[in-house]
This record gives sequence, structure tokens and C-alpha cells, in this order.
Amino acid sequence: MWGYVAAYELPNADPARLEARVHVRYPIVIDRLLGLGAPPTLRLQRLSTPGEINRFERVLVWCHWLWFFVPHASVAYVLARSPEQLPASAARMYAVFDTGAIFYWAIPTAPPWWADAHGHFGPGQTLHVRRMMIEYGEQFWRDRWPALYDVLGGNPLAAMPSLHFATSLMGAHLLSEVGPVAGALGWTYASFLGLALVYLGEHYAVDLLGGAALTETIRMIAPRLAPAARLVSSTVQSLQARATAG
Repeated sequence: MWGYVAAYELPNADPARLEARVHVRYPIVIDRLLGLGAPPTLRLQRLSTPGEINRFERVLVWCHWLWFFVPHASVAYVLARSPEQLPASAARMYAVFDTGAIFYWAIPTAPPWWADAHGHFGPGQTLHVRRMMIEYGEQFWRDRWPALYDVLGGNPLAAMPSLHFATSLMGAHLLSEVGPVAGALGWTYASFLGLALVYLGEHYAVDLLGGAALTETIRMIAPRLAPAARLVSSTVQSLQARATAG
């Protein structure tokens, strides 16, 4: 996870250079197709009242914030209830994180709130994307919000694929392998988070599709890569043992 966080944040070490490489148009075009003329985020936010955050929207914001614990809690649950499954489960979960970071370097992509704030939705747009997480965060956390957001907002141009959705989807799969009740909770959370990410303007619908594709691809190829992964792991451990002994 330390490697992932570093890889996630490093592209934003030079914000101007990152913005010069950012992809903005393609997710808007695809989401307009998915939303039959309007991005799903704008369609959903038409249900909101400008300047207000209702109870349902607050639940969506908290669902988003809780994500920072959910993937790791899913792996911890596997450890507690079915420890023999832990190596394979952890490998799949953190493969999603690390593979996603490669995409963030290769194709930095803007989320809806950033694209709209920079005028990329086009002239004549009457409804603008609200970033409700910021609005509610400022209300709820007050003076503590700037420090919290500084920690959580390490790279604003890392939207494709949505690792929020991808890792929650993987968590649902891992929990389902342990038991049906845990699996149902995992799938419920992943579904609700998907709605939250689009409604709140944090991700396009196509970002979620990209995240789902990433998760399912890793689940499909993981068994084939397991022997090679074990070889790499044993080699690294051997080198570590020699270095420690030396």
C-alpha cells in the first residue's frame, strides 16, 4: 500500500505538467452516450437542491469516505474468518490497487467535477457539477476539513479506472468467498458506492466500468500468475535474508 500511495500521488508532484497530459474529453463523450445525451452525473444531480445537502446525499458522502477502510477491512475479515485464503485474497486486492496506479501514470484522466470547473462540458451548460463531498465536508468537519482534504486529495487527476469501485468490487468477491452474509454486505456496499461516486461528481459512469473491468481481469488471470508470483516472492525473501545476514 505504501508503494501504491506513492505511485498515486507522485504524478501530482508537478501539477502543471500533469494537467498538460490529462485526458478530459473521452469520458465525457462516453458518458453522454451512456446517459442518452447527458452524463449520468448531471442527470442525477438534477434531483438535488443547489446549496443544500439532503440526508440521502449525506449518506452518499459517508459511503464515499468509508471507502478508505473497506478494501482493507475486507482483507482483514478474510484473515479472521478464513486465514488459509488470505494470501490469494490479499494478492488480488492489492493487484487491483497497484495495476490501477499504472493507469494513473499512463492516462491521467479528469473526474467530472474537475472537467466542469475547467469549462470542458461545453458552452451553454445551465447545470454545473457540484462536488458535494467538499460542500458537506466543509459543513461537517469545519476547521479540520482543510487538513483532512490535504491528506485525502493527493491526486485530483486519477479517475480512470475508478479504484474506489474496483477495490470495493474485489472486496465483495472476497467476502462472498468467505460466506453469503459477508458477501451480501460487500455487494450492497459496492453497489451503493457506485451510485455515490457518480451522483457526487467524483467519477464518470465509464470510470466505474473501467474499474469493474480491471477487477474482473485480475480475478480471471490471478490463478495463472500465481506460480510466477510465488517465485518472485521467494526470490525477494531470499535476497532479504542474505542482506540481513550480511
